[in-house]
Amino acid sequence: MAKKLYVGNLSYNTFEDSLRNLFASYGNVESVKIITDRDTGYSKGFGFVEMSTDAEAQAAIAATNGFEFDGRRLKVNEAMDKPRRDRDNGGNYGRW
Repeated sequence: MAKKLYVGNLSYNTFEDSLRNLFASYGNVESVKIITDRDTGYSKGFGFVEMSTDAEAQAAIAATNGFEFDGRRLKVNEAMDKPRRDRDNGGNYGRW
């Protein structure tokens, strides 16, 4: 089962291909996504890497957390599930 990793403190000059190459040293990389600002298209300085197995993910975390890459020390850990927004209010904003 694939394991998604959070990769923070990325240089704004880091591209997905270079991040993929870094993590490929530790196993099969299924996907890489650097998060960008919707208006400008510029990197927000973090992204996600999905490794094929838990063992590969743990090896990648151990090797890259604190590793200097593109002039920045990476922060790498297991990604947390995105919290669900409460959509039960049905868009009734401002009702008391």
